[in-house]
Amino acid sequence: MVALLSAVAVYSFGAALAEVHPLLAVAVNLVAAGGAAPTVWRWRFAPVTRWVVGGGAAGVLLGWATLLLGAVAA
Repeated sequence: MVALLSAVAVYSFGAALAEVHPLLAVAVNLVAAGGAAPTVWRWRFAPVTRWVVGGGAAGVLLGWATLLLGAVAA
């Protein structure tokens, strides 16, 4: 569920930003991922949150892949 929600959020936000400027979408995604990375790294071994972290990471990667495939197809 977390992966699905993360993927939809990353894709929709990235697609909206890409309509303004593609480099803006890339920059905002990298800043957001870089900002969240230290906190996620600390949570990776907590018993319950590691599943949430894993789902979020998988969702972000899936959202980025979908954005890239959409950019290549267009």
